[in-house]
Amino acid sequence: MKIKFILLACVVVFGFLGVCQGTLHKHFYKHSCPRAESIVQRIVSQRVLANPRVPARLLRIHFHDCFVRGCDGSILLNSTANNTAEKDALINLNLASFDVIDEIKAAIEKACPGIVSCADILALAARDAVSLQYKRSLWVVLTGRRDGRVSLVAEPPINLPTPGMNFTQLKQNFATKGLGVKDLTVLSGGHTIGIGHCFLFRGRLYNFTGRGDQDPSLDPTYAAFLKTQCPNNNNDFNSSVEMDPRSSTNFDTHYYSNLLHKKGLFTSDAALLTNNHAKRTVKQMLKTRRFFKAFAKSMKKMGRIGVLTGTAGEIRKQCWVVNS
Repeated sequence: MKIKFILLACVVVFGFLGVCQGTLHKHFYKHSCPRAESIVQRIVSQRVLANPRVPARLLRIHFHDCFVRGCDGSILLNSTANNTAEKDALINLNLASFDVIDEIKAAIEKACPGIVSCADILALAARDAVSLQYKRSLWVVLTGRRDGRVSLVAEPPINLPTPGMNFTQLKQNFATKGLGVKDLTVLSGGHTIGIGHCFLFRGRLYNFTGRGDQDPSLDPTYAAFLKTQCPNNNNDFNSSVEMDPRSSTNFDTHYYSNLLHKKGLFTSDAALLTNNHAKRTVKQMLKTRRFFKAFAKSMKKMGRIGVLTGTAGEIRKQCWVVNS
């Protein structure tokens, strides 16, 4: 009866079950798979040292997972003959480093089969990858998630925020996941690492209002640089630039200083300066200690979106396919 009441409350408050948060714990696998977190950390360290782009990639996969069906590992599933999965949605085609998660899963399965979920592995791997440069964990990852069995190509476009969104759209998108304006502004700070593909912001450079103009909110010198990297070719889906120029592999506060100098890469970045609350938060995040503390809080909050716990879902044997 108590469970039914909780589910009903979630529906009444949020209108759908996707944002309901299950019970997670710190060191959930301490007894059932004591080596789990150390295995994640070991493999992530190896892969990050070999490729400094891995932290941004894993952080992005984790974000894209949590915003669609909650943090249930659905983004990791491959398409099948009977179903096209989230991974193959246009907005997800540039995601990378799924092989890191697969490698970790294989190693953990050897140590303790059928115990650790892919959803938890992804959450831990994203944290460890971003944290490696500081040799300490930047945020706490509570564990105990279970894996979902459904992944639909139609769902990412209607759940994920996009680079072209204005502030009102972004605020509403995050609100449906139980996240506020501060979470939006703080999590956008993840753009301090990684690359942005030209096709996602080319309109700001060449055709902002449909009249062949440039976005006036973009610093002219920065725009001129972007044009050298991103020619006006709508058929080019591969070219890219650093989201945080000269600092795209360092997790720091440069994103916010760039933003205040009108050098936010995406429309969605620049949109943060159009709202007083968000703009105040942007200025607060210039302080490293404050940013790290806020980011940790928002990541913990995001990591609980729509999680499956208890007997819900399953523990996949391989992250890219549901159990038979």
